Amino acid sequence: MVIKEGDIVGRKSYGCDIYFKVMAVYAAEDGQAYARLKGLDLRLEATSRLDDLCKIDPVAVNQYWLKVMRTTHDKMRHVFLRRQAEKQGCLLRAVKNGEEVESFDLPGTVLHVDGDKDYLDMCLTAYKQLHLTCYGYHIAEEKQAEEIYNLLVTHRPDILVVTGHDGLIKSTSNYSDLNSYHNSRHFVAAVQEARRYEKSRDDLVIFAGACQSHYEAILAAGANFASSPKRVLIHAYDPVFVVEKVAFTSIYDPIALKDVIASTITGFDGIGGLETRGKYRLGLPRSPY
Repeated sequence: MVIKEGDIVGRKSYGCDIYFKVMAVYAAEDGQAYARLKGLDLRLEATSRLDDLCKIDPVAVNQYWLKVMRTTHDKMRHVFLRRQAEKQGCLLRAVKNGEEVESFDLPGTVLHVDGDKDYLDMCLTAYKQLHLTCYGYHIAEEKQAEEIYNLLVTHRPDILVVTGHDGLIKSTSNYSDLNSYHNSRHFVAAVQEARRYEKSRDDLVIFAGACQSHYEAILAAGANFASSPKRVLIHAYDPVFVVEKVAFTSIYDPIALKDVIASTITGFDGIGGLETRGKYRLGLPRSPY
């Protein structure tokens, strides 16, 4: 069986628990053939010997994507039901009982900087489906801190997402050391640059991190939300669902942490954060023109 770039594979030694796309095949110094892998929907990069890889049948790949789509669809359905109920609460605050006034929405805007173009494109599609304005940029993790300030000045978003790939360096045992992670130090630097632009966690809400990132260091740098409290893998859509909750929660309301984390796919093991106020503003009346 020949494994080549673009194939969908699993690792036999892990029971093929995660599906990967082969990004490159190469010969290493030990004379063995290796593949560089990327998770289909988990923000995970890995390397593996070719003899540990198993090609995944196209039918199984389709079933996998259907499962991902069903999960995402269920999350989005709950999002729109929640929005409808919350908007009614905002209207009750804004108008007299029984008065009918047509309103309009002004949710928070988003700047999303991602180290992976495929995941960025997935997220941009999801933002569009969720009716969120998002400015997306594909920038390698080590370059993000250099670009963040100017991007913030250009777009002046309400919410910033800084993500990509990360992970614990093989054989590390010190989870508290920033140098034990592939890219956590770059996310920390990017958040610090963002806080140089806007100090207040209320005025600029930040989500930062990726799979297994140094959660505590990213929060300490100034993020509102980060990954990964238990150093687990996170889903490509997790930042989107955090952002949506912030963008569509009223500026009058603090966001219950259990609500925003429960809105993600990974949950409390992968995502955590600090109490944060919403960025949504109700407008009324709607102009007939």
